[in-house]
Amino acid sequence: MQEKIIILDFGSQYTQLIARRVRELNVYCEIHPFNHLPEFDTSVKGIILSGSPYSVRQQDAPQVDFKAFQKSYPVLGVCYGAQYIAQQSGGEVTPSTIREYGRANLQYIDESSVLLKGVPTNSQVWMSHGDTISSLPEHCKIIASTDTVKVAAYHVTGTNTYCIQFHPEVTHSTDGKQLLENFLVDICGCTQDWTPNAFIDTTIAELKQKLGNDKVVLGLSGGVDSSVAAVLLHQAIGENLHCIFVDNGLLRKDEFASVLDSYKHMGLNVKGVDSKDRFLSQLAGIKDPEQKRKTIGRVFIEVFDDAAHEVQDVKWLGQGTIYPDVIESVSVKGPSATIKSHHNVGGLPDFMKLKVVEPLNTLFKDEVRRVGKALGIDASLLGRHPFPGPGLAIRILDEITPERVAILQEADAIYINNLKESGWYDKVWQAGAIFLPVQSVGVMGDERTYEHVICLRAVGSVDGMTADWSHLPYELLAKISNEIINNVKGINRVVYDISSKPPATIEWE
Repeated sequence: MQEKIIILDFGSQYTQLIARRVRELNVYCEIHPFNHLPEFDTSVKGIILSGSPYSVRQQDAPQVDFKAFQKSYPVLGVCYGAQYIAQQSGGEVTPSTIREYGRANLQYIDESSVLLKGVPTNSQVWMSHGDTISSLPEHCKIIASTDTVKVAAYHVTGTNTYCIQFHPEVTHSTDGKQLLENFLVDICGCTQDWTPNAFIDTTIAELKQKLGNDKVVLGLSGGVDSSVAAVLLHQAIGENLHCIFVDNGLLRKDEFASVLDSYKHMGLNVKGVDSKDRFLSQLAGIKDPEQKRKTIGRVFIEVFDDAAHEVQDVKWLGQGTIYPDVIESVSVKGPSATIKSHHNVGGLPDFMKLKVVEPLNTLFKDEVRRVGKALGIDASLLGRHPFPGPGLAIRILDEITPERVAILQEADAIYINNLKESGWYDKVWQAGAIFLPVQSVGVMGDERTYEHVICLRAVGSVDGMTADWSHLPYELLAKISNEIINNVKGINRVVYDISSKPPATIEWE
């Protein structure tokens, strides 16, 4: 049985980051909302209580009976978790005289503390709280302080419960990884055996047992997630996996043929379905971004269902769902009020009558790439930038027409090829061109023009939750602009988007 750490989520923006750091230490963990507790069986090695946007002093603050599992498992309370345990154990939490946010240094460290082994005095940590633990119960011992936060960390003596006021999971906490490893290994006794190869072996064995001789259909997108899911399923059930790659007319230039070719080299059983005309005719006249997404989703399901019915006796639908999709589909306070219409969790229509298999639904994106590398998948596929499910439809603002798609495909191809040739493709997280529904005056030769505008977008990010615009060299931008204007008929102006997320999003629609 795979050992694991349970992270109880109180709604913190950093909860997923805690999980990523734990997994980077080769320890498997799961995130569960505080009000949807999992079963605590023998595989659980420890529990982490996350931070929260709430104050423990609020009447509607999240509550959990930590004393019920404190006796059986090591516990690490982080920020809100630390304050909650202090308050519920008889201590006092009061509003901070000043908001404690940002970098701080641990000026006092109890060197005998197992949790802080290897963490030096003056270690930088990241604070983010509006309350302070003003007094601790008698059975609690302070193990770290800053110049303004007396209770920066404490130990509930006689137990394996430790609490910290700062966030070890963010990179600003320079020794946060050491602290987490101390908790996981020295306090929880984790063996750190959760590696890509271990995941592959376990997952393939589970898929073989779960699927037997059943047939599975899987929709490929050319992206990392569906490709890795396909290879895992193929290694488990071989030719019983039937992959379908749909050309919706909104892919990048020549992508349909090149992706199909790459899949054949991987030994996958793939059928390509050319449905360009069907998608574009259904999208004619639609300007609203959400309506575009819904239309593309509906037509995709229709096309996919037609292709799936050509395979006899299919029982399963394979999906490349990853862990953030699963987490974000369940809110801390209960079922999520709004899930994006293109979300692939729970998106299977009733009429397909297929069971769902999701071999990647416990992995983060970076973990999917590591598993793909261990499976021997080509680095060029694993290194591909994220590409939106609706494709170029949401990079063509306003109405979609075949002419606009062709213009954008050409401009985007010039952009991406230049990024690759210059070595910048692997330095940015995501890049793409956007077709703007405005025209501007230009001059070509001796003639005035009145043509469209292409906007270039490139961002750096870790997971897409936040993103900074990439500082591409002026010389490279000038070269790309000249090539687009000189080679793409209908474009006479190129601009560069220098907005970060937030407040802007990565995509324009």
